[in-house]
Amino acid sequence: MNELVKVELADILTLQKIGMETFADTFGTEDNQRNLVQYFQENYNVDQIAQELVNPESQCQFLYHEGNLAGYMKLNVGEAQTEFQKENGLEIQRLYIKKEYKRLGLGSQLINNAIEQGQQLSKDYVWLGVWEHNAKAIRFYEKMDFHAFSEHDFTFGEEIQRDILVRRELL
Repeated sequence: MNELVKVELADILTLQKIGMETFADTFGTEDNQRNLVQYFQENYNVDQIAQELVNPESQCQFLYHEGNLAGYMKLNVGEAQTEFQKENGLEIQRLYIKKEYKRLGLGSQLINNAIEQGQQLSKDYVWLGVWEHNAKAIRFYEKMDFHAFSEHDFTFGEEIQRDILVRRELL
């Protein structure tokens, strides 16, 4: 059984831990440890996470699988969106699953939940950025009917990477 639970300010350390763990599992290599540490200092410090959690235009949700924390998602609307701050869009800024829970359909569940929330909020589309070299994620989003519409630079420590921006229209 899977359960989505809204992340509260009291959950900040749990969110910080799963955020850093899943990001490092996805993007960490021996070659980029300095960039990883810098990225964590800038994006996963307690003050930054607290600001995100109290923003009324953002929401984080934990995903539990059989009672165990398996992943999380962060959604943004309005001016909380990292780009394309249009009222008719909902951004999935973060969607991460712990490595031991991958390939169980949990990512699809989170995407479908974001789509449902976008529809409930009368949004026209759901969008996100995906690293151009993350082929598995790109295939996953294509399977979920997301289509590329732009790109942007993603700062990872001292490195500038390219993200492909994808979106799915909501009916």
